[in-house]
Amino acid sequence: MTSRYRSSEAHQALNFPSPRRRTVVKAAAATAVLAGPLAATLPARAADQAPAFLHGVASGDPLPDGVLLWTRVTPVPEALPGSGVGPDTEVSWTVARDKAFTSIVAKGSMTATAASDHTVKADIRGLQPATDYWFRFSAGGTDSPAARTRTAPAADAAVAGLRFGVVSCANWEAGYFSAYRHLAARNDLDAWLHLGDYIYEYKSGEYAARGTVVRPHAPANEILTLADYRIRHAKYKTDPDLQALHLKAPVIAIWDDHEFADNAWSGGAVNHTEGAEGTWTARQAAAKQAYFEWMPVRPAVAGTTYRRLRFGKLADLSLLDLRSFRSQQASTASGSVDDPDRTITGRAQLDWLKANLSASDTKWRLVGNSVMISPFSFGSLSADLFKPLAKLLGLPQEGIAANTDQWDGYTDDRRELLAHLRSNAIGNTVFLTGDIHMAWANDVPVDAGTYPLSASAATEFVVTSVTSDNLDDIMKVPEGTVSAIAAPVIKAANRHVHWVDTDRHGYGVLDITADRTQMDYYVLSDRTNAHATSAWVRSYRTRSGTQKIERTYDPV
Repeated sequence: MTSRYRSSEAHQALNFPSPRRRTVVKAAAATAVLAGPLAATLPARAADQAPAFLHGVASGDPLPDGVLLWTRVTPVPEALPGSGVGPDTEVSWTVARDKAFTSIVAKGSMTATAASDHTVKADIRGLQPATDYWFRFSAGGTDSPAARTRTAPAADAAVAGLRFGVVSCANWEAGYFSAYRHLAARNDLDAWLHLGDYIYEYKSGEYAARGTVVRPHAPANEILTLADYRIRHAKYKTDPDLQALHLKAPVIAIWDDHEFADNAWSGGAVNHTEGAEGTWTARQAAAKQAYFEWMPVRPAVAGTTYRRLRFGKLADLSLLDLRSFRSQQASTASGSVDDPDRTITGRAQLDWLKANLSASDTKWRLVGNSVMISPFSFGSLSADLFKPLAKLLGLPQEGIAANTDQWDGYTDDRRELLAHLRSNAIGNTVFLTGDIHMAWANDVPVDAGTYPLSASAATEFVVTSVTSDNLDDIMKVPEGTVSAIAAPVIKAANRHVHWVDTDRHGYGVLDITADRTQMDYYVLSDRTNAHATSAWVRSYRTRSGTQKIERTYDPV
């Protein structure tokens, strides 16, 4: 069968500009100025290859009858990411049941143009549910690598189990993406979840590994313009471990702040200076455009990443956008964190989430959540630990016992959501979270002050960073030093926290059955070593009907 999406229809369906038959020509001087930073986004061999698929291929947002396919073609050597240069190029795609492509089930073509940075997306439909497929792209006689993807189960299917990789916070300059390599080697993932900070916006050297650049990113400047964001995405897509994981399973991604700028909110960011760095409106628009060009994400609402996916009768997944609509973060210890006029979700998204949770008829309700929803108090941390922890969490450092960039800074939205879960007896809700470069396993209490006497409305698994600095990195002490001191204090002050590891880098594997949802936490031996090993360290689960976390002593 052939997909109903072809050429301009595919672009229009995905909000891309309609392709135009023209070649964009830039002045030679402008091309020369851009050549250095742009070329850094390509492997060294690019100059003598055209067309070429230098940034890999990917799939995402699996449905029971389809999946979104993505690639970027380099039609001629000078058509570098972000350059705006290069001819319109026909790109065909093929989907098959086997890696040898002897059983083709869908094919089609579209036009890659400079207007979309020569990226293309094909929203394939008409596939069978819960089925592995192989796909590839072709242009000018060149084939891309072949990649595996997988469709979601049918909406009414009785599904025995699901398994997802879970990652967040991958800072290029802070190390290698070994976490992606180890997930790619598993061969057992239905999909993988990226919970935000797929890229970082900083200038070179500003945010690295304990202050040391392991590998320089491109461009070297802080990214501000559409070309900048495109170049940074392109640099990430040259990473071999990231390419390997995209070849093995579909990704389900949401953004957090660093896809824009640190601690972004609807009207600005901590890492944005209005005027000197242009307008926030223009920067945010550029970041969003580049994200949707370079990521296999299917926006359900234009310009946002909140959407819902379903995996048979076993689980549905509500994915949140906690940057586009939020109010500015509170900056003092005043009652502003409780102000009902301030929001982290925006009214429409919170109503949408509540409706999803109420209407859900699946065994488990998963929420892809970019910042921690569980409340957090510092307790009696000593000053030498409090200050770096406050820095890591993006807090004012005057003793505030709340992380104002997370749900702690927007308590009215959290209260409303948790009250909705309790008053409607909505169980088996599990928040999946990234952002803070630490691993946590939490109950989500209705009233943290009286917990565990009060109820738990949900549970939360937080994964640590792939590479971004965590607490021992900020303090520049050996791994494990800080966690041994801080973790007991944090747990004593937060009785809903079952486990916290403040010091290590890694990833999670989420395994779901009708009886329980379990997160296995893995850590890397050394983020600065391209050949880092991976080891299982802990597992926690929530049993159906309990809304509570418990430790289990074996990974799935």
